[in-house]
Amino acid sequence: MTRTVLVTGTDTGVGKTVVTAALARSLRARGRRVVALKPLESGCEPMPGPLEDGALLARAAGQPAPAHALHRYREPIAPADAAEREGTPVALADLVREIDRFRAGADVALVEGAGGLLSPLSWAWGHPELAEALGADVLLAAADRLGTINHVLLTLAALRQRGRPVLGLVLSAPAEADASTGHNASAVARAEPGLRIATLGRLDATGLESARLDDVAAWLSA
Repeated sequence: MTRTVLVTGTDTGVGKTVVTAALARSLRARGRRVVALKPLESGCEPMPGPLEDGALLARAAGQPAPAHALHRYREPIAPADAAEREGTPVALADLVREIDRFRAGADVALVEGAGGLLSPLSWAWGHPELAEALGADVLLAAADRLGTINHVLLTLAALRQRGRPVLGLVLSAPAEADASTGHNASAVARAEPGLRIATLGRLDATGLESARLDDVAAWLSA
């Protein structure tokens, strides 16, 4: 049976794609069959490009298909709004069937969301509903910067309210460090005893293609 993990964030731009790709590489190194999917991606050019989130995930997982996000939108806005403007809304049941087709036969399916946990993927459903429909655990990504403690705690509260199991938290180094960078992990751990927390350094273009998250891969193997 395929284990599915939805990677969501506390906000946009907090490292979800890097986290998902790094986890895919670590799982592959452990001999696991992995598929990494971006169901909805906005801010895309008409033709898929190699630096789109969906394309980065496909390379990290070593999968021939899908090679890019399942549904791509031109406007760099929330997928629900982008799909409505283009007249191509996606029904949750249809999206789950698409994901099922690609995750069949995989040991682990990694599904990257768009924006933060409550950023709407559709005006009828969002990340919590997608996680429930997929039977997915949730891996939370956040930036290691000032404000993250509040954002993480709010997001965890929303997940608990919806009954979704949380695999853990990955903090990624921000573009510019501040006084809290490097200390947020211990602060969150004090507020959330028992929450598994991993960290990921700031990556340049080369690092994006080689980063791994062995700690998180071990969580999945436990």
